Amino acid sequence: MVDVDKAVVIRLNKGGKKFEVLADPDKALEFKRRKVINIDEILAYPGVYHDVRRGEAIPENELQTNFGTVDVYQVAKKIIAEGEMQFTTEQKRKLVEEKTKEIADIISRRGINPQTNTAHPPQRILNAMDKVGVHVDPFIEAELQVNKIVESIKPLLPIKFQRVIVQIVIPPQFSGRIYSVLKRTVGKFDEQWLNDGSLQVTLDIPAGAQEEMFKKIGDLTKGNFKSSIIKRVDA
Repeated sequence: MVDVDKAVVIRLNKGGKKFEVLADPDKALEFKRRKVINIDEILAYPGVYHDVRRGEAIPENELQTNFGTVDVYQVAKKIIAEGEMQFTTEQKRKLVEEKTKEIADIISRRGINPQTNTAHPPQRILNAMDKVGVHVDPFIEAELQVNKIVESIKPLLPIKFQRVIVQIVIPPQFSGRIYSVLKRTVGKFDEQWLNDGSLQVTLDIPAGAQEEMFKKIGDLTKGNFKSSIIKRVDA
């Protein structure tokens, strides 16, 4: 049962009017993220209103005109999925934390320290972000915030975005397993099966992901593989 005192208003503007529902903030957020949840578990009241606090119910003809249905639950689903939600303070904190970590992971995978050609660990990037006090918007895609944040932390961390073209040769006894792993993690790559049954692949990957890739292959082959960097390309 939804605690009405903790419920939040979710609002969708449509046809020049506002449509509101009162919902559990955590379950509504999960629903927005496409988790399957029964609408009864989300709504504090099974109703759609112009002003939920005043309890202004909406005539069925308005629902039909604006949503193509008079089913309150179907309308509520659309409002929750597409509407503007009043997030709680704790929700905002968690969203900022998640987005910040996502951005740090992206920078770690794509970027390297140009002085050492090695990746910066995510925690080092998080520390730099904290020191310079970067602002992370929890409602803007991480990809759209990366470049601005990189520029902010460059005075503390030398960073260069780079891709590497890597050639790897896997012995026959490990080739099948490694091939499957690469298909899952890299997707497309150039491949060539050599006369002795070895697998030779050429990968185009973010420079920061190189160490992780080599470690994964090394663990699966017990270090029995050959690798060489063919080219570095600044991104």
